[in-house]
Amino acid sequence: MYDRCRLKFAGISAMAEPFKNVFNPDLIAAMGRHFAMQSPDFDADRFAALATGGLEALEFKQRSNQIVDALEACLPNDFRSASGILTGALHPEDDVDLSDQTVDEHGIRGWGIIPMSDYVARAGLDDFDFSMDVLKEMTKRSSAEFAVRPFLKADPDRAMRHVLKWSRDSNFHVRRLASEGIRPRLPWGMRLGMFVDDPSPVLPVLENLRDDPEEFVRRSVANNLNDIAKDHPDIVSGIARNWLAGDPGRNRGRLVRHACRTLIKSGHRPTLEALGYGPPAVTLEALDLDRDTVQFGDAIRFSADIRSASDDAQELVVDYVVHHQKANGTTTPKVFKWTTMRLAGGENKRLEKKHAFRPITTRVYYGGQHIIEIQANGQSLGQRAFTLVM
Repeated sequence: MYDRCRLKFAGISAMAEPFKNVFNPDLIAAMGRHFAMQSPDFDADRFAALATGGLEALEFKQRSNQIVDALEACLPNDFRSASGILTGALHPEDDVDLSDQTVDEHGIRGWGIIPMSDYVARAGLDDFDFSMDVLKEMTKRSSAEFAVRPFLKADPDRAMRHVLKWSRDSNFHVRRLASEGIRPRLPWGMRLGMFVDDPSPVLPVLENLRDDPEEFVRRSVANNLNDIAKDHPDIVSGIARNWLAGDPGRNRGRLVRHACRTLIKSGHRPTLEALGYGPPAVTLEALDLDRDTVQFGDAIRFSADIRSASDDAQELVVDYVVHHQKANGTTTPKVFKWTTMRLAGGENKRLEKKHAFRPITTRVYYGGQHIIEIQANGQSLGQRAFTLVM
């Protein structure tokens, strides 16, 4: 959910302001006004004061949770009455692209839905089916992919009956929720251990959505399958083979390739074969680095000359692997996508790439020997070492 385009929900640039600022005093005040229009007993000023207290020092999730706390303090104790206020405040438009929409005079949509749906997850587990219907309405104005997960954990069979219906809904936001909400390893979300262990309840939902007319939905299906592939690669390779049989069409083909991205990088042979990539009959004629030593903050350029060792044309997925130095002196590989290509019989092709070594939040770099390795269709072709200087 938290991709760059969705920052437009709050009308801010991903580069201009911290991500946490999607929850800001103006948004909170607007939410309070809409709640007060639904109930004369709702104290919008108290809600805003509670939700914005010390806001600047809080990060994204802390801000959202504080809004949930304010909702608990200001809404009626009766859950259905409270839900009536929340659903009454929803924006009337429920089937539009939300990438540049936010709260306006007509109602709430966009980022404000996250704490509202989290309130339902916190307060509504004892009114299970009613709460699932409320989340369905909320997701039409944003997404309830995180809030639905406590219901899935509490009663998987009951929740999945709702999810299966959602996968056939006329609203594409609801159909996306059917896939995104049941992802076993949804980033930032509660892990669904039962689906990590056994993804079979998830698969009928994905079957319903594999040819969805909305790319927004199909991409969620691909991400769900990619989650499953991390624990059950053979299940996903089998799905890939089945879904690509006959004439799958361009959209389903793209979905399957995106779903299999982790398996492609890891060189999972059944998946590569399902996608039409057999064992490569190629040689690495040369792997050239533009330097032997790279200063941290700089980049290394390299080129690979790949020659066909076959008389027939081949479909190739060519990736490169950087073996990063670790603190204990060993290295750990990270596969980077490079290119796909058709290599004619006997053809030689040169590929060129630049790889930067700059600070990122997901990796700690250490100086010392690193390695660049070239692989085709998951098979190593050769490697060269260089030194990273910190």
